[in-house]
Amino acid sequence: MPRVRALFNLPVILLLAATAFAYQVPDDGNLIAQAPDILRRVEPPPPKWTAQQLEERADQLRLEKANADAVDYYKAAIKREPKAARYNKLGIAQMSLAHYDEARKALERAIKLDPMMSEAYNNLGVVQYYWKNYRGAIKNYKKAIALDDDSASFHSNLGTAYFARKEYEAASKEYARAIEIDPEIFNRTSRAGVAMRYTGPEDRARYSYVIAKMFAIRGDTDRCILYLKKAMEDGFPVKEQIFKDNEFAGLRKDPRINELLEWKPELIKQ
Repeated sequence: MPRVRALFNLPVILLLAATAFAYQVPDDGNLIAQAPDILRRVEPPPPKWTAQQLEERADQLRLEKANADAVDYYKAAIKREPKAARYNKLGIAQMSLAHYDEARKALERAIKLDPMMSEAYNNLGVVQYYWKNYRGAIKNYKKAIALDDDSASFHSNLGTAYFARKEYEAASKEYARAIEIDPEIFNRTSRAGVAMRYTGPEDRARYSYVIAKMFAIRGDTDRCILYLKKAMEDGFPVKEQIFKDNEFAGLRKDPRINELLEWKPELIKQ
């Protein structure tokens, strides 16, 4: 009998990575809710379908944000033919429903079947991050990076976990590596993914300032200024700090930096 799915909102900041089925951090502090699971009537998985047909249907349902139905189809595909990639996808669908314990179990099963699956370690790190187990998240992100050092998403996620522990220098190194791999990593937007947490404007402001540093190192003044503005809007003392940090040395004579230091962010809030 078909099931009707209720609407929901997942209360975390979300952004999808460029690579399929691997989550990454967003580029700002705005709260972006997970797109709700669409109210649907989907027939149960047909008993005569192959595992591949069930998986493809589950993929389609997940793209349509019908994650609860996607879970049913992934489970049916796994029952016919268990594969690590299917458990990884199941874990992601469960995360989209905020079923984090079920997601953990699916991702751990994926890793057991394929200990070399970097995406599963990354996604397990996401679960640990959600639970504020930042030490566990860091451990899993490092495992993912050990298997695939060229994933900007993995380095960005690791940086975010370090940031949550207020280990800002370690976070900066990972963000720098992420930008080195993919200069657009913090400028991409989408509807699903994971989560930078902020305890207040101070954390959001510092995050923006750290990202500004990374773009300053690359000589990307436009994006550097964008993030400096964000930092200033949230109260970070940019005017005092920018002359202390060597990362901005090459930009201090740029007239746009001088204009920025004369900018009054409080005016835009009135």
